[in-house]
Amino acid sequence: MDRRLQELREKLAEVEDLGRAARVLGWDQQTMMPPTGAPARPQQLAALERLAHELFTAPAIGRLLEELRPYEESLDPESIDASLVRVTRRDYEKAVRVPPELSADIARSASLAQQAWVEARSASDFERFRPLLERNLELKSRYVDCFEPAGERYDVLLDDFEHGTTTGEVREIFARVKERLVPLIAAVGEAGRPVDTSLLQGAYPIDRQLEFERSVLARFGYTDESWRMDPSAHPFATNFSSRDIRLTTRHFDDNLSGMFASMHECGHGLYEYGSAPELDRTPLAGGVSLGLHESQSRLWENLVGRSRQFWRRFYPELRSIFPDALRAGDGEEFYRAVNSVKPSLIRVEADEVTYGLHVILRFELEQELVDGRLELAALPDAWNERMFEYLGVEVPTDADGVLQDIHWSGGIFGYFPTYLLGSVMSVQIWEAAGRAIPDLDERVEAGEFDALREWLRETLHRHGRMFTPKETLARVVGGPLDPEPYLAYLERKAEDVYGLAVPVGG
Repeated sequence: MDRRLQELREKLAEVEDLGRAARVLGWDQQTMMPPTGAPARPQQLAALERLAHELFTAPAIGRLLEELRPYEESLDPESIDASLVRVTRRDYEKAVRVPPELSADIARSASLAQQAWVEARSASDFERFRPLLERNLELKSRYVDCFEPAGERYDVLLDDFEHGTTTGEVREIFARVKERLVPLIAAVGEAGRPVDTSLLQGAYPIDRQLEFERSVLARFGYTDESWRMDPSAHPFATNFSSRDIRLTTRHFDDNLSGMFASMHECGHGLYEYGSAPELDRTPLAGGVSLGLHESQSRLWENLVGRSRQFWRRFYPELRSIFPDALRAGDGEEFYRAVNSVKPSLIRVEADEVTYGLHVILRFELEQELVDGRLELAALPDAWNERMFEYLGVEVPTDADGVLQDIHWSGGIFGYFPTYLLGSVMSVQIWEAAGRAIPDLDERVEAGEFDALREWLRETLHRHGRMFTPKETLARVVGGPLDPEPYLAYLERKAEDVYGLAVPVGG
């Protein structure tokens, strides 16, 4: 290996180690930290962020990247070494624009705001959270200014999560999705074949929910040696290496929504777990974009976990664990229940059809906040008005509305559109998997997921960030992002579950 490349790898490993240590503190803050630990955590996270930023933007990194240009040109562009230099240079050129003090301030403010969000959400009081959110927005505005954007300011934030995709491209895709979802939701509402969802409500002790989930997740690829799962206010997944995967979820003892949250987060974990070990401690490790990451969580939650084949196999097991709550139903009824379409308040609990409108709402509001077209004081009302306009749902409290998501408390703007982009990608990837594994449906019905997991690992997971998000998707599905398979999938399922007579798409 070239001496300069080896030196670059060593320096990058230290930066990655600091980032992973910050993830440990962030995970702990949301899962196990005692309340009196809250005042110290923002300073700890800010210190790690500042150190990592200073190490990564040090002149020595820039010098090595310049010296490696001729060597990079001699390499196979698809090799790990070439990808490492290419991706590091791209990240470096962005990072050097941002002062270390600003990075530290963003991390500190996010930690403070997350604690305030937990308290405000518990009290359903947006005003308690508003000053912290205002500070997060101010810092993000300063961050955007570092890049002197020629186009839309939101492009800078979106690029952090979906590199190479513009706000205009997302807006065009979402317009098409919205055009098809609105009449689909209306058609379901007028359908003459109601779906009984009473099976999903009842006495479901959490310890027994976990018993079932761990059995399912183990078949997906969860192992006690490399994974753990803990409760948190908002489900998420993180990892501290490709062999240290942390999932969090939330459960309620009167319904089974936590079951799908756990499958969703397991999909994220499988992406990180499948990253090639030789990418560890480099910027190449892990998911290439939040859209592709979300494609994996949505694939396992919905394409697998809400399929008829899945419940043909697993409903008898679930019923044996909850014989009283499920004594009146069968697998077909349960399949229809978990695929029912009903506009609701909470994004993470929304059905597949209405879910996209939850994301579009947030995408629109974020742009308005970033551009200064919407004042923070008016945000709850704007949220509530759009919820009623798009989904016909009245928002009773801030906790059920503008305070339901953790992202803004963490200073994360530009992330929300990746949820719907990932949903679109998930169907394209599922169809590609079906072409590669002709008996995929039969394997799911048998409870066998090894072939699917290994195909995903080989075609997507192991490459990490070696290629751009668009290049990565094209390598997996054979073409660019296309919302049509996703929309056709939702229409087929709605027709199946509700007995709609004719397709509603156009």
